[in-house]
Amino acid sequence: MFKTIALVIVVVIAALLIFAATKPDTFRVQRSTSINAPPEKIFPLLNDFHNFSAWSPYEKLDPAMKRTYGGAASGVGAWYGWESDGKAGVGRMEIRESSPPSTIMINLDFVKPFATRNIVAFTLDAKGDSTDVTWAMHGPSPYIAKVMTIFFNMDHMVGKDFETGLANLKAVAEK
Repeated sequence: MFKTIALVIVVVIAALLIFAATKPDTFRVQRSTSINAPPEKIFPLLNDFHNFSAWSPYEKLDPAMKRTYGGAASGVGAWYGWESDGKAGVGRMEIRESSPPSTIMINLDFVKPFATRNIVAFTLDAKGDSTDVTWAMHGPSPYIAKVMTIFFNMDHMVGKDFETGLANLKAVAEK
């Protein structure tokens, strides 16, 4: 009986590991909202890391988080690093492309809880008196991440944060 149970467990684990190997090698999470403000008012909130505290949900994960800013004041070359013993982990962002008032591309490097490099993009598309703002993130999906996606839906988890951040950004920009 014990051998049968052990064999079933081994087969189930093997099946899960094989299934994980079939998952895509990359991921993408994206959310959008419409903000009743021109892109010129929204763009500075995204192009300067000092402004992230006003709207980013990640800034509220750990009030004791250590923050470091460097490089350019804003735009290409500006960077922001953080260290947290809590949920925020350790990482760094650097603006790699800034095309006012429509596009910002950011290298997002996590060190802890696990090392990874992703690309974050903010795009702003003027629509009359409002602006459609899209927050997207994409990057590689290493094998361990593929295994985790069997049990956790990254699009759902990160997407909720993006939705919260975009709602906060909307509130700040529409003031």
